Amino acid sequence: MSTENTGASTDVHSSRRKFLVQAGAAAGGMAAMALTAQAKTAVAARMPSATPTAEGSFWSGDTRLAISISMQFEAGGQPPKGTDSPFPKVDFPASVPSDPATNTWFAYGYREGIPRMLDLWDRHGVKVTSHMIGEAAKRHPELAREIVARGHEAAAHGPQWRSQYAMTREEEKQFIAEGVRMVEEVTGQRPTGYNANWLRRGPHTLSLLQELGFLYHIDDLSRDEPFVEQVNGKDFVVVPYTLRNNDILLIEGRNYSPDQFLGQIKRDFDELYREAGTRRRMMSISAHDRISGSPQMVSVWDEFIRYVKARPGVAFMRKDEIASFALKSPQTLREGETI
Repeated sequence: MSTENTGASTDVHSSRRKFLVQAGAAAGGMAAMALTAQAKTAVAARMPSATPTAEGSFWSGDTRLAISISMQFEAGGQPPKGTDSPFPKVDFPASVPSDPATNTWFAYGYREGIPRMLDLWDRHGVKVTSHMIGEAAKRHPELAREIVARGHEAAAHGPQWRSQYAMTREEEKQFIAEGVRMVEEVTGQRPTGYNANWLRRGPHTLSLLQELGFLYHIDDLSRDEPFVEQVNGKDFVVVPYTLRNNDILLIEGRNYSPDQFLGQIKRDFDELYREAGTRRRMMSISAHDRISGSPQMVSVWDEFIRYVKARPGVAFMRKDEIASFALKSPQTLREGETI
């Protein structure tokens, strides 16, 4: 488990003030029956046991439902000429080195967004996983170090936003390793979890992550609980990500209002909490620096955290904690070799 940061409220706010100054997918008859029976057997083998752990839950202790928050630290790692932003695409001439408007949108993430979210997490004793683009950590080292100093996980997100799925195996290996090096040099923490740009991994990605010593990846939307895959003949954990509870998809992509986003994640929590009485459940939510770090969105996050903490057995867990638990637990679902 991670070490809790238990500084007093005044220390937190004083730290922030000081930090802000420093950081600038038919057949009939018997054949069909046989196939149906075979399919049911296969499904049953993959379904979770309805028998709780010795501690009385599907997690450790009195935890009923684990909530995993991703805080993406991307400011400074974006392509220079405007992409993945709210602005219309523009074909800049060669004489224009970057898109100033888009750059300011991203800059909000490190100047205001993450500092504001860090104070929010502190107020509630919540620890999150921060997927850091290497360039973002390198350009804003005080912020990257502050994230780790407050007890949050530094996970890898590539050195820059590039299409790693199109790279050769050796190119991709160097790409992943470079992102790890950049984050580790700045924060002192070696990433054990990985997130590809827009989840677009290639045919070699998981094999390379296993080789490079990673514990888990999140580029998977297929379950509401962690599971184990065989990669290179060894166990590798998947801590599933989310699009349905993702601010960049809902707020920026679908133009949800903050209240609509809050309604969405509350409904998701309510159902997962109900299901958690009979099987292991995990809720994944995503917060991007420049989006969830705005005042109205931090207010939404604050209300959501208060809402879920009113229910017994809710635990906010870092993804490395979830992966380590899943790897050791005999109840964890196991999948076949991933392509």
